[in-house]
Amino acid sequence: QVQLVESGGGLVQPGGSLRLSCAASGSISSIYSMAWYRQAPGKQRELVASFSTGGSTNYADSVKGRFTISRDNAKNTVYLQMNSLKPEDTAIYYCNVWIRTTDWRLNGYWGQGTQVTVSS
Repeated sequence: QVQLVESGGGLVQPGGSLRLSCAASGSISSIYSMAWYRQAPGKQRELVASFSTGGSTNYADSVKGRFTISRDNAKNTVYLQMNSLKPEDTAIYYCNVWIRTTDWRLNGYWGQGTQVTVSS
């Protein structure tokens, strides 16, 4: 069993900042990749930022230079620092983590989602 718990969403004014966290716990042997997605009302879920298995990072063009993904391997936690937020960043943000569990199965897991609203 693996659980992902997200935190850090909320309401912020344009130009403000938020930091999202996603902590994985349970029967974890190793973590392969960690990523953040978002889904705005009426739109498909899209990739925002990710770590590859090699540790390199990727960002959606719309957030480059404003968002930073980071991780704490000791805590099995991935973060998303969001600066210079815009109204179009409003969405539910989900973390996605690929984990090999102690029974040697490899599966992708989703967090419960956290609402980010950017509005004045």
